[in-house]
Amino acid sequence: MRIRRVVALSGLCGLVLAAALLTSVRAQQGAPAPQVAVDADDIGGIVTGPNGPEAGVWVIAETETLSTPLKKIVVTDDAGRYLLPDLPQATYRVWVRGYGLVDSPAVEARPGDTRTLTAVLAPNARAAAQYYPANYWYSLLEVPEAREFPGTGPQGNGIDPAITTQHEWISRIKAGCNVCHQLGNAATREIPPVFAEGRSSVEAWHLRVQSGQDGAGMSNAATALGRDRALKMFADWTDRIAAGAVPAVAPPRPQGVERNLVLTLWDWGGTSTFAHDELSTDKRNPTANARGPIYGVDWGNDAFLILDPRTNEATQLRVPVLDPDTPPGKAQRMPVPSAYWGNQLYWYDPAIPNHAAMDSKGRVWMSGRFRKPEDQPQFCRAHPSARLAPMETGFRQLQYFDPQTRQFHQVDICFDTHHVAFAGDADETIYGNGPFAGAIGWVKTRVLEETGDLAAAQGWCQGYFDIDGNGRVDPAVDRPIPMGGVYSVIPNNADGSVWGAVLNPMPGKIVRIDPATCVGEAYEPPFGAGVTTTGYTPRGIDIDENGVIWTGLAGSGHLASFDRRRCEVRSGPQATGQHCPEGWTLYRQPGPSFRNAPEDIATGFIYYNFVDRFDTLGLGRNVPLATGTTSDSLLALVDGKWVDLRVPYPMGFFSRGLDGRIDDPDAGWKGRGIYANYGPNAVWHIEGGLGTRSKLVRFQLRPDPLAR
Repeated sequence: MRIRRVVALSGLCGLVLAAALLTSVRAQQGAPAPQVAVDADDIGGIVTGPNGPEAGVWVIAETETLSTPLKKIVVTDDAGRYLLPDLPQATYRVWVRGYGLVDSPAVEARPGDTRTLTAVLAPNARAAAQYYPANYWYSLLEVPEAREFPGTGPQGNGIDPAITTQHEWISRIKAGCNVCHQLGNAATREIPPVFAEGRSSVEAWHLRVQSGQDGAGMSNAATALGRDRALKMFADWTDRIAAGAVPAVAPPRPQGVERNLVLTLWDWGGTSTFAHDELSTDKRNPTANARGPIYGVDWGNDAFLILDPRTNEATQLRVPVLDPDTPPGKAQRMPVPSAYWGNQLYWYDPAIPNHAAMDSKGRVWMSGRFRKPEDQPQFCRAHPSARLAPMETGFRQLQYFDPQTRQFHQVDICFDTHHVAFAGDADETIYGNGPFAGAIGWVKTRVLEETGDLAAAQGWCQGYFDIDGNGRVDPAVDRPIPMGGVYSVIPNNADGSVWGAVLNPMPGKIVRIDPATCVGEAYEPPFGAGVTTTGYTPRGIDIDENGVIWTGLAGSGHLASFDRRRCEVRSGPQATGQHCPEGWTLYRQPGPSFRNAPEDIATGFIYYNFVDRFDTLGLGRNVPLATGTTSDSLLALVDGKWVDLRVPYPMGFFSRGLDGRIDDPDAGWKGRGIYANYGPNAVWHIEGGLGTRSKLVRFQLRPDPLAR
């Protein structure tokens, strides 16, 4: 059986070409470009440099005079022209950023103005590279060679013996580190002076991975690799960069439809906000909550974020807990003081809200807790679901926010949850995945509202392989699917099944469960001997209108589709994981690879993914998108080719989840858009450093770069 593989032309081949062109590609010389017509709420003009008009560079307008700071970003056309549309009345700083350039001096402008902007060529490769996304700098990391695995421990090559392949090492340094913040941005490729002074680079790294409230987790991750070997690898990386090393390949400038992008950014939250996710609409109905507020959840400080895009106002409420003894999720100590905050604790999060979904009434349901994990409802042990999957603790419960009353309501559950998603059934069932309990659970919200019976409204499953094929689970015959922690969840409305992505053990898997029976199936991405394209570490999950599952392979750097209809084997003794390679198609995300690693493994990290089933972006229905979490971008896959929608400012766009909304189906591009937010744990890692606030981003695609 052969694995279908598509690698977009905008990958490394495109990057090599772009690198050769960066310093010379300009709009064709000839007659001056015509003036840009602007409306009363636009700013437009042309960008010129020493070699003429500059094509494919970003023009950025920002103001801090509105209720919350706002930025609008567009891309110049082939003739270097730009138009910043739909600006609220304010005074803006307007300037140019682009690959091959350094930032231009800002000019002042107001809506209705035209401005000619002067681009500034980068004086050298290092000056140009400061604007490259993190994954380009991360590509300078020299990972251990494949021949060094399995590891031989402290007395051998320093690699932990539990790590048996180079792929597992790569998965750990990507999915185990980039899950919280970018690696390769300025904050990580440079060692803070407080750690560097008077110490070797290895000693400095020993301290920095212990610093702050996430210090214990970072330190444990380094130890699990083989601490000395890992710290030497990172120290060598930062030493070479400090000595002048720059990425070998430059990112390409936006081309084609990428130049039609209009970005709007609003500040929300505070200077220590860890805004895990945003929510704009009901995923099942993209016109729900049209023109309404955008919501966000702040894991770090239990804030419920609200942004009104019509008035540019950002507010926040506190997600409540019922038990005052509910412990915070983030550690309340620092093994080593933070390089930014010193000994000041910056997170306090007993509710630890993580992810949200909207129901048909416009209420915002979220995973979060309001009691201690061990204080399970009394009915949990006797619940029918406990026969196959007992639940002694539940890390998070469910809460929902009612915009009409502006009140939070708590829903106690037995199962653990993390991400949440509504099905399209008559019971309006909300599903949640269990990252710690290894199960998928649900609440039938209609049943809960009509009866108030918490036990009857909920249930959960750990999936079982149906060994004898009789369509039901007999623990004496059937085997439980090793699910460890289920990271994400999506229901399939066509057949009533629910899917989840499981990160570990290597290569991870996606699982399908029938909630009525707990009969499950598991499918591993192509991995191991004889595989043409290697994929691993599924993380996000979504489904298109054809029932095809899409998952972001965080470790290998692919967006993958899985079509169960192609599988010759789905269950039974042969269904061990690698039994349906024909169902998979892998798409390598654009960008470079690590040194010493296979070319088909990308340095880019995909935190999550989304299928734009309703054409909210303007690229068509059922277009899958991946979060370019370390490449400052959202990545749309259109007919097997990537459209790279970059957020150039502030650098460090770290996207987790995203969704799309249609405010007005008759308003063309202005009536629709995709929303995402800056979601790193450490918001102070993005450009601007300490004091920078988290941001919400709207992505819109207009018909051409000058459309008003």
